[in-house]
Amino acid sequence: MKKTIVRIDGMMCGMCESHICDVIRKTFSDAKKVSASRKKGEASFLTEKEPAESLLAEAITSMGYTYISSESVEYKKKGLFGR
Repeated sequence: MKKTIVRIDGMMCGMCESHICDVIRKTFSDAKKVSASRKKGEASFLTEKEPAESLLAEAITSMGYTYISSESVEYKKKGLFGR
């Protein structure tokens, strides 16, 4: 699994966070654990393989937000007690 962290500018409220989460889910059907934070200016989600950066940037900018960058790292699921 890959964890992708996306830096976004323009989120101002909870609805903005919701819009970002919705567009990520719509663009990447296998996206899991999608979350966004206006305070951090970022969103994160999990996918089976690394998402296309151009597709991600297009989806974010189509909603009226500014795509800054994204980074995908290997994600290992933690056990029941974080081991």
